[in-house]
Amino acid sequence: MLTLGLFAWLPAQAELLDRMLDNGMRVIVKTDRRAPVVVSQLWYRAGSMDERYGVTGVAHVLEHMMFKGTRDVPAGEFSRRIAAAGGRENAFTSRDHTVYFQTLQRDRLELALRLEADRMANLLLDADEFAREINVVIEERRLRTEDNPQARLYEALMATAYVTHPYRHPVIGWMDDLQNMRLEDAREWYEQWYAPNNAVLVVAGDVDAGQVYAWARQYFGDIPARPLPVRKPLNEPEQAGAKRVTVRAPAELPLVALAWQAPRLRDPERDDDVHALEILAGVLDGHASARLNQALVRERAIATQVGAGYGGIGRGPGLFIIDATPARGIEVAEVEAALKAEVARLVRDGIGEAELARVKAQVLASQVFQQDSLFSQAMRIGSWVSAGLDHTLQDTRYARLAAVTAEQVRDVAARYLVDDRVTVAVLEPLPLPQGPPARPRSPSGVDHVR
Repeated sequence: MLTLGLFAWLPAQAELLDRMLDNGMRVIVKTDRRAPVVVSQLWYRAGSMDERYGVTGVAHVLEHMMFKGTRDVPAGEFSRRIAAAGGRENAFTSRDHTVYFQTLQRDRLELALRLEADRMANLLLDADEFAREINVVIEERRLRTEDNPQARLYEALMATAYVTHPYRHPVIGWMDDLQNMRLEDAREWYEQWYAPNNAVLVVAGDVDAGQVYAWARQYFGDIPARPLPVRKPLNEPEQAGAKRVTVRAPAELPLVALAWQAPRLRDPERDDDVHALEILAGVLDGHASARLNQALVRERAIATQVGAGYGGIGRGPGLFIIDATPARGIEVAEVEAALKAEVARLVRDGIGEAELARVKAQVLASQVFQQDSLFSQAMRIGSWVSAGLDHTLQDTRYARLAAVTAEQVRDVAARYLVDDRVTVAVLEPLPLPQGPPARPRSPSGVDHVR
């Protein structure tokens, strides 16, 4: 069978260490000796979904502040030392977690671990540095969201699709909260969540797992655990009717996005719906001959771009999203109707075995090819652990995806992609501003992630 043959592409079983320090910090090491390189990622299980009203964006603000120095490592010195060692470093904040990472040659890993442990325990939160950095974040929001009509549309989509769950807030935060944020808000976040018992160290590469664990114990082991805030269940109520939101902003073309509430992965060995939804996304999008592109772009020429996506791995509820950019002169309503018609056609007629086999091969190949990257290997482990999943069951996922049937794909489309569960967001273009080009913004308005 074509899809099962993909398992032969998986790398040979690597050495895997998964242990806990006495202070509750988890250390996971995956040995891969194909290159003399190592990736180190420190995952804090604290993202924007843990923020409260009034301080949205604080997780991302603290990510910026983590580069502002300790008593022994002044501001900017962390990055300089990693660069001097021939490495690269960065960080990112998401709804579920905040991650700090470095890529180095294998004999410089100890440096990265020592520096990470120092800022976990000894970060200096200076008022002047905070005042400068909060302005950088505000500028970043203007650049990436306020001045980006597509970003504004998706921000409105999330805020409408979710009623109670904090996924409705943008990771970067609402502008009003950023403009009123205080140094004490960032300090409180650091003291609440940046503890070893809320962190996972993931290391992948050409390393000795026992040595990595010894270094982790040496540098992180004396940092005391702290009581963590109680995390209450955050369950989004089931949607009971279609919702719509319109964003009017200067733009060249309109855009329409449809989002449906969908389950997240909880049990990798039994959650068939999650795997079927992933294959469904591949049927609708993912290659030039996928259904949405074939019907709306190539045959009818009513859209210039279409897409479909589903994220089932996370701490919160999932969404299945399809979107399209109407061609010039085509009404949004026509494209929206065409998107829904393609879903209805799939539910009515199903999919053939040849199409299913082709889509499975493409979905599985994209998963397998990620294993060629040390960074992706570490990311997969960290994202599974952050979501509360057993990362040792990742290989089970390949078998579950390969086992999805045509009837399962048809069934999840019929049950989840229905009008009573949909949120529709429409970008209504306003005329673009006339006159000379805007003055380029300072590069300081760019986040640590590039």
